[in-house]
Amino acid sequence: MNWFRYRFHSVWEIDAPPDDVYAVLSRAEEYPQWWPQVRAAVPLDDDTGRASIRSFLPYELHVIAATRRADRSAGVLEVALHGDLEGWARWTVTGRGLRAADGTRAVYDQEVEVSKPLMRWLAPVARPLFRANHAAMMRAGRRGLAARLGTR
Repeated sequence: MNWFRYRFHSVWEIDAPPDDVYAVLSRAEEYPQWWPQVRAAVPLDDDTGRASIRSFLPYELHVIAATRRADRSAGVLEVALHGDLEGWARWTVTGRGLRAADGTRAVYDQEVEVSKPLMRWLAPVARPLFRANHAAMMRAGRRGLAARLGTR
């Protein structure tokens, strides 16, 4: 087992049209306004940005995210991640039904390897805590996105 590699999969059901959800998710520089664990998101150019992330554990992650795919018609936003996490993350935004009013399913997939020394050192014993930390962050992000869109 590679103690430093993680795969995450989250599904957010949002009572808002897919185009609205995609629009908010595509503006990563605004994530700190609605996602409490995203402490900073600063564009570096049109395709890359720097982010700082911290959930309930006492460490902060710093990453550079570079766009690999932004396809509104397919509902896909994908970035390569470098820094404390090496790998990729992807949103896939689709409708839940035939009409936009039926809401949205936003699927988040991530495959990363931690490179932050403290996390690598603690990985064999703290892996369940790291996964719980990520799950807490995703729950808060889903609530924040729903609030940003004015839905439940």
